[in-house]
Amino acid sequence: MEKDGRANMKVMVVIDERECSYLALMWVLDFLKESIKHSPLVIFAAQPPTNCNYVVSSAVGFARICPLSATMDLFNSVQQQNKKVALGLLEKAERICASKGVIVEAITEAGYPEEVICDAVQKCGVNLLVIGDKENGNIKRALQGSVSSYCVQDAKCQVLLVRNKA
Repeated sequence: MEKDGRANMKVMVVIDERECSYLALMWVLDFLKESIKHSPLVIFAAQPPTNCNYVVSSAVGFARICPLSATMDLFNSVQQQNKKVALGLLEKAERICASKGVIVEAITEAGYPEEVICDAVQKCGVNLLVIGDKENGNIKRALQGSVSSYCVQDAKCQVLLVRNKA
């Protein structure tokens, strides 16, 4: 084990469509390569939750609930599309890691991102969670909240935010 205790660390990077998540991945690949040498880097992409309770307004102005089959078809279609996008994000991250000689474990889960990220941290035994975080300002973050803020508070491991100042 290294003197600073970082050898064999299990690290998870959250990937989404934002540039800052790929900057976080590159930061890990550049600065923690020795620490993840003996354990695969966990790459995680959350699939947003799909809600089956759609209400559609009719032509006369009254709201009605869609027939169950139409709602379930829409639900399944959205769910499949979300999974396809998440797998594409993971595939891109895997290619980046492979080009740097890093072995990865790619995971995707459906649900509210902040919750499925924290659940995956526990399931995978992660020591360090790395999240790309676009700087939005304290007031906006306080009013809107953010996935990174939630994870800093609730993840059962150390959390590193890699900021994109642009």
